[in-house]
Amino acid sequence: MTLGATITAEGIRFAAWSSSARRLWVSLFDDSGAREIDRLELKSEGEGVRALLVSGLGSGCRYGFRADGDYAPERGLWSDPDKLLTDPYAVEIDRPYQYHWRLAAKRNEGADTAPLMPKAIVVAPLEAVAPLPPLFNPGGLIYELNVRSFTRLHPDIPEAQRGTIAALAHPAIIEHLKRLGVSAVELMPVTASIDERHLPPLGLSNAWGYNPVTFMALDPRLVPGGLRELRDTVAALREAGIGTILDLVFNHTGESDRLGPTLSLRGLDALAYYGHQPDGQLVNDTGTGNTVACDHPVVREMVLDTLRHFVRFAGVDGFRFDLAPVLGRVDGAFDPEAPLLQAIAGDPMLADRVLVAEPWDIGPNGYQLGNFRPPYLEWNDRYRDDVRRFWRGDAGAI
Repeated sequence: MTLGATITAEGIRFAAWSSSARRLWVSLFDDSGAREIDRLELKSEGEGVRALLVSGLGSGCRYGFRADGDYAPERGLWSDPDKLLTDPYAVEIDRPYQYHWRLAAKRNEGADTAPLMPKAIVVAPLEAVAPLPPLFNPGGLIYELNVRSFTRLHPDIPEAQRGTIAALAHPAIIEHLKRLGVSAVELMPVTASIDERHLPPLGLSNAWGYNPVTFMALDPRLVPGGLRELRDTVAALREAGIGTILDLVFNHTGESDRLGPTLSLRGLDALAYYGHQPDGQLVNDTGTGNTVACDHPVVREMVLDTLRHFVRFAGVDGFRFDLAPVLGRVDGAFDPEAPLLQAIAGDPMLADRVLVAEPWDIGPNGYQLGNFRPPYLEWNDRYRDDVRRFWRGDAGAI
């Protein structure tokens, strides 16, 4: 099934999936994203897909989704048509997310959240990157870096470019990485994220990006030039012999726990997109308040589509999966042969990519170091045993 916003010869086809919403709409906004100019109901196409072809629209259109149905948070149901929802398949948004208490307000208590929400932007797809083998081999030096801080104060980088993906392609940065012997850079999350609710009252913000809302849309502060900027930087690094690995967060979203904001997946179908306990409470194998249900077929396809998107259109060499056991949980238990892990490893576009698993979460049996099977990168047995001795307090034996 094709979800998201697709440009056709007749206009734009908007499509979303929900098994629980009774009604879904697409809200269309003016070029500034400030004024809603139309609200159109999507029609059922079966198997949970609702879609609508809107004629006369093209690239640059700003939009969001709305859903209505049962509202019973204690049972994992969060439908609220006053909440504007980011398309889970959005590839670009018009501004960063900013936390506001009304985003988490109960139904009928917070008014329309459209003024508080970024709008998804319909963009024409780039031409696919010519498929090339990954530029990194296990054993090379991976340099993990925070995109914003890495170049924010660099005197040789043009001021307007500092702190962005484009700055990584600057000759001064590439020369620095080569001098260090870097084989690949691992970019800490560059997809759009939102601050946790306790940070704004403290005058703080999340600098790391590990709190995404959706999985494809890039943070406009880090990648103001959109997907093309990422692609051009990946190409420049590759020309210098340096691979690019994206750190992606599929284990949770910034919608947090039962007191969190309704921004996208929660409003569309929380019961499907997130793990829930039998009593309706959110599973929290991540320590962030929610856990993405990676064993659900729709979620599994969304993760695969995201990975293919970054390979096809940006040419990245691989991925680092944050709290990777969540990707392998089936009915709450980790399985190294889980459908999503197998699907990634067997996908023609993904199978040869660098796949780095962070091997723990805080759920049941969450410590899975050494249990991810090829092609996922593992730590060797001796190092795994050394780490276990360290965590037991027997560091002197290492």
